[in-house]
Amino acid sequence: MDEKMKNNFWYADWSFPIIVGLLSAGVFAGTHMYYLYGVGAFNEVAFVSMLRAGMDTGAYGAVAAFGASFLFARIIEGSLVGILDIGGAIMTGVGLGIPALLLGAGITYPVENFPMALATGMVAGLAIGAIIIVARKFTINQSNSTYGADVMMGAGNSSGRFLGPLIILSAMGASIPIGLGSLVGALIFYVWGKPITGGAILGAMALGTMFPVAL
Repeated sequence: MDEKMKNNFWYADWSFPIIVGLLSAGVFAGTHMYYLYGVGAFNEVAFVSMLRAGMDTGAYGAVAAFGASFLFARIIEGSLVGILDIGGAIMTGVGLGIPALLLGAGITYPVENFPMALATGMVAGLAIGAIIIVARKFTINQSNSTYGADVMMGAGNSSGRFLGPLIILSAMGASIPIGLGSLVGALIFYVWGKPITGGAILGAMALGTMFPVAL
């Protein structure tokens, strides 16, 4: 990729956290609207009902664990394949998981105050984007196979099953041990009857930890 392309906003690594931050700010602000007025949440009805249950009972453990686990998984996925799933990471993770963690800890101001909600979402998005950009230097960037990181709606849902082979290929491009770990993990999950994407990610992480890529 030439120097001009690297400096283009849509391909540059530095712009990715900004884009994720703006998306996260909007989604977190939507949760603020839902928390105060009962409308505006950017998520599926079934998922929002979990937050509603927490608001009614004061027990946010279920929705916090659900949203946070989605966010963690999508950050790992984004680091490996260069695509961040807006639904899982931002809408569910930032829109439900982070607010539920704050509310469960008794910290209500970021959710109750609109400017603070925008700022909290922006900071969370910047952090997520930065983590993915840094982590990619040790995974997919080793093969120089993409330009900047990307965002995609539904990457972890109905179309997410197609990411399994892409994760394996990206892992193989990073190093032989990481590629073998990803392949073995995917095979184990396939035999187990589970989505191979999770196995590919866990296998790549396991072998990547034991045999890190030398810079």
